[in-house]
Amino acid sequence: MKKVILISGSPRQKGNTMQVLQACAEAIQASGMETEIVSLAGKNIQSCVACGQCKSGKCALNDGLNEIIDKIRDAQGLVVGAPVYFGTARGDLMSAVQRISMVSMASDRFLSWKVGGPIAVGRRGGLTSTLQEMLMFYFISEMIVAGSTYWNIVFGRNPGEAMNDEEGLRTVRRFGENVAKLIEKIHTY
Repeated sequence: MKKVILISGSPRQKGNTMQVLQACAEAIQASGMETEIVSLAGKNIQSCVACGQCKSGKCALNDGLNEIIDKIRDAQGLVVGAPVYFGTARGDLMSAVQRISMVSMASDRFLSWKVGGPIAVGRRGGLTSTLQEMLMFYFISEMIVAGSTYWNIVFGRNPGEAMNDEEGLRTVRRFGENVAKLIEKIHTY
């Protein structure tokens, strides 16, 4: 069965970012695909130390990211959800995607042709710049980014508020549907 991994970069296990990713995952599941949401909450993800050991297909840092890499390697899609803090994605999330990309580029390019895209969740400002920041990860990793009817941004501050952003959720659900459609089309040929 085809699978999409969704990564929640929020320190809140049940916060807005997780709730928005669950809505996206439901749209993907409705297309008959399996999903798994991986949360960075409670993890201590470190920044890359430029040791060059990623040529082995694993990161030398032992903070749980290799287990996430293994899940991504076996999936056909990857969606990354970021809460916006001070106008940008959280540092540990960006450290995670940078290291994931480094392992991919230095070894077997496992990210190449995976389908997905970023989702930004925040109170007011910095959502589009966060989306753009995360897109750099997708493009340099040769991934295919699915579109939607608007940018994948959802507004909300306190846990649960994002679920009141009807347009944002509609956009994220359509994005999830498009991720699934693209995966099906790519794996049909």
